[in-house]
Amino acid sequence: MNRQSQAAVLFLLGAALLHAGGTGLYLRYVKAGLQPLLLASGAVLILAALATVWYERKRAAAAAGEHVHPEPRISWMLVLPLLALILVAPPALGSYSALRSGTALQKPYAYGTLPAADPAPLSVIDYASRAAYGHGRSLHGRAVRVTGFLALDHSGAPYLVRMALNCCAADAQPVKIALTGTLPPVLRPDAWLEVTGTYSPGLTHDPVNGGPIPYLKVTSAQPVPVPHDPYDETWNT
Repeated sequence: MNRQSQAAVLFLLGAALLHAGGTGLYLRYVKAGLQPLLLASGAVLILAALATVWYERKRAAAAAGEHVHPEPRISWMLVLPLLALILVAPPALGSYSALRSGTALQKPYAYGTLPAADPAPLSVIDYASRAAYGHGRSLHGRAVRVTGFLALDHSGAPYLVRMALNCCAADAQPVKIALTGTLPPVLRPDAWLEVTGTYSPGLTHDPVNGGPIPYLKVTSAQPVPVPHDPYDETWNT
C-alpha cells in the first residue's frame, strides 16, 4: 500500500475504535474499564493518519515530475474488516460457549453484606459463591433476585449463566446456577431472565471440569432485555 492508503486504513481503524468506545459496542469485546484506553488509541490513530497525509503531500510536492508506479488496488480490501467492525456488532457469548466450558466459580476471600432490599439483588457470581462455598449461610431466610441467560444441557436441565470476564471476550468463562422450582413453561436457550427465588441446598458438578454448581429454587421468573453490559466483571473488581 502507498502512504495515502495506509493513512486511510489508520483513519478507519481509529474511527472504528472511537465508535466502539463511544457507543458501548466495545463491551462485546473487552471489559468496561478499558474504555478510556480504546478512546485514546482511536484518537492517536486518527492523528497518525492526518500526520501521514500531511507528510505525504509535502513529499509528493518535493518529488513532482518523478515517475510514480501505481499501487495494486487489491490492498483496499484491508478496509473490509474495519467496516465490518463499524457496521456489524457481534453477539455476546451465550449458551453454546457456556455449555462447552466448565464453571469458573472461585472461592472468594470474603463475603460482603447482603443487600437490605427484599428480594436482594445479587449477581450470578455472588449468589453462586455464597451458595457453593458459603453453604448458603448468608442466604437463609432471604429472597434473592438474579439475572442471567438460560442454558439447557443435553438432558434439558436449565442453568442461569453469566459469562465472567477478566480482560476481554476471548477469556470469558461461565458461572452457572442450576434452577429448580417454578420455571417458565417454555425455556429458550440464550433468553435473559430475571429470576427471584431462595437458596436451595445441595450442589451438582459441572460435567466439563467438575466444578461446583449450586441450586436456586425459583419462585418467579420474567424475561428481560439483554443488559447493556452482558458480561460480569464482579469477580475482579
